Amino acid sequence: MTKVIFYQSYISVSYVSLKTCIHCFYQLMKGDHKVIKAEYFYATVVDKPGEAYRVLSQLVKIGVNLLAFNAAPAGPMQTLLSIFPDSSSQMTRKAKKVGLELSGPYPAFLVQGDDELGAWADIHSVLYKAKINVSASNGVADGKGSYGFVIYVRPDDFERAAKILGV
Repeated sequence: MTKVIFYQSYISVSYVSLKTCIHCFYQLMKGDHKVIKAEYFYATVVDKPGEAYRVLSQLVKIGVNLLAFNAAPAGPMQTLLSIFPDSSSQMTRKAKKVGLELSGPYPAFLVQGDDELGAWADIHSVLYKAKINVSASNGVADGKGSYGFVIYVRPDDFERAAKILGV
């Protein structure tokens, strides 16, 4: 088994070659990226005006701070809300108190960094070279030189992806 040092922490690398790991490390280091583990919850709402606002305003009232949020179609008359709180335990506890039905938590990665050409492709490349499938991702640049990016991988690949990403 090969050991590779990432930021003074040891990572077991039996699933990719040393050459691949060194390339992955280079890809991550050439840009200024910060990757963190995050948890998210789903809420399914009726697809009509104001439903996302209703859920978001409930979260504000119960004091849940969000790291990320996404709303996407989930069928002809439904919208799937992906909610990334800064504290999953607080979210679970407070959502139950107000009767907000959530599914989760589920694991994902939040990436932040300097907006430069190829930044998102570099992260995808690292996971691809480790044979980890990115099942979904989305991101946005702020127009001032930074970006935020959410990466979803299958739960059975999450810990391996975390090791590859150095978190």
